[in-house]
Amino acid sequence: MQKIIYFFYCLWQIIVFPILVFNTIMCAILTIILVPFRNSAFVHWYQMWWCKLFFYWLFIPVKLTGTENIDIHQSYVYVANHESMFDVFLVYGWLPSVFKWMIKAEARKIPFVGTACKAAGHIFVERGNARKSFESINAIKEQLHDGVCTVIFPEGTRSADGQIGRFRRGAFQIALDLNLPIVPLSIEGCYEVQPKGKVFAKWHPVHLHIGKPIDLNQLREQLKASGHEEERHDEAIMNYVRDKVAEGIFE
Repeated sequence: MQKIIYFFYCLWQIIVFPILVFNTIMCAILTIILVPFRNSAFVHWYQMWWCKLFFYWLFIPVKLTGTENIDIHQSYVYVANHESMFDVFLVYGWLPSVFKWMIKAEARKIPFVGTACKAAGHIFVERGNARKSFESINAIKEQLHDGVCTVIFPEGTRSADGQIGRFRRGAFQIALDLNLPIVPLSIEGCYEVQPKGKVFAKWHPVHLHIGKPIDLNQLREQLKASGHEEERHDEAIMNYVRDKVAEGIFE
């Protein structure tokens, strides 16, 4: 019975795919046209609805918790676990802050989407090129003020098994350099919706939890006071934030 239901669910995805593509093109065109107002509430609103439609058309229920932990007028560095391509739609659709992604340079080649991402102020990152990566980090730093945030997947790629991988340093360096709080985002259920390498989605509820902001400078002082080895502070900070992301998955 489950195989029959899944067959019709896949058939439904084929039917609605042109609608989702049309919505994507329209959102991209609006983003390009309204580039002078790319941080406005209206632009953020229609971009949110573009992503929400992916869940609504596929009947996937979404639960959002933790909005009381943030101030939408404050700039943050959000870090999230990365389970699936649906993570992007989930965060874009339900995170109330205006934010900029740090995204793979390959996305620049996607018709309409690449141009729209550039117009929206998202930053392309060329992995494996240290100089270009440094330039990308500086470019994102210039935008993080007046409530504009960034969202980063510090694992660097989607999880192959749904488990949280090792975090990389970039997001933490941005937060420390700009004295901005890091906010853990915990994503649950997107791996079950569409694991890496799968074409069709499966029905499964998803959950986005917004954790409490973490002051990295304060955390570093606490590590010093506790006698923690200074050369291992960065590793301890990344592990602490990673643990907070993991905690939110099971709330």
